[in-house]
Amino acid sequence: MTPDRWTLAIEGGEIDPPSGPVLVMRARGDADFSALGEVTCVQGFKPDHDRLAARGLTVMVEPEGQFDAALIQIVKSRAATYSAIAEAMGHLPPGALVMVDGQKEEGIEAIVKTLRLVFEVEGVMSKSHGKLAWFRRPDVLPQQVLDWVMAPVPTPEGYLTVQGGFSVDGPDRGSELLVALLPQLTGRVADWGAGWGYISGEVLDEQEGIETLDLIEADHAMLDCAEMNVDDPRASFHWADATKFAPDAPYDAILCNPPFHVGRRADPSLGRAFIAAAAKALAPRGRFFMVANRHLPYEDTLKACFGTGRLFGELEGYKIYEAAKPKRTKR
Repeated sequence: MTPDRWTLAIEGGEIDPPSGPVLVMRARGDADFSALGEVTCVQGFKPDHDRLAARGLTVMVEPEGQFDAALIQIVKSRAATYSAIAEAMGHLPPGALVMVDGQKEEGIEAIVKTLRLVFEVEGVMSKSHGKLAWFRRPDVLPQQVLDWVMAPVPTPEGYLTVQGGFSVDGPDRGSELLVALLPQLTGRVADWGAGWGYISGEVLDEQEGIETLDLIEADHAMLDCAEMNVDDPRASFHWADATKFAPDAPYDAILCNPPFHVGRRADPSLGRAFIAAAAKALAPRGRFFMVANRHLPYEDTLKACFGTGRLFGELEGYKIYEAAKPKRTKR
């Protein structure tokens, strides 16, 4: 396996090894940070957060304390990347080393161009279809950098969202169709991959027969928005990976608009994993309701995980499914 670019830069003498604790923003679960010495990882995406913790690394959701250097691993959202850079520098002294790393497919070249306009970039390493850029924290942070820090913003409909998550400009059309076509529900319900809470909020407003509704979401920032958007006392919020979440009791219904991207790459296996996990979490008579883009191949997984199912809506490029009789349940 090719060493990470920061490892090559340190081992090659282009960057001096950090002499104190290093803050790693948007830390990826499989990255090797050993060349950096003592690190504290910041990661709000539950699967990566858990992988980092399982490796024995210090990991938190938001940065706390002071550090001698920082590494920022970029994400597909440019605004979220700039915010991570600005947040990191708020925890560094003037002159501290700041490293920004990412792949071309993630947009690192555009990020580096911006960094050159704002900071005195000391060096750039190109390797393995990506780049590492490094510079020093200035004595005074420019206002432009301070403005990079993200905060929840309202959509035209009045919901709060934050850059870096799914459908941040307003409700996803697929979610709107799912809400519009849902039958009346009762009992224990879950929103599998709840995002900032659109489906849950709308369903709770419209349906009195629901006793409780659990919002399961892996992105901590999105879940924070969901807690602000959904104030119904029947709602509970769970920061968790839906593919591994085990409820205290089975659900009578699960609602889902599953994710299908890893970074910038489409990956239908994510949706398949959501379907399989939902089948395990349902009661014997529980029902699964899912919306998906028309081109995504989920039918075989639905048939493998459920005894019955139907396509009860197909419009505007979306398919809406209902499935029942989860096969993992003994009947």
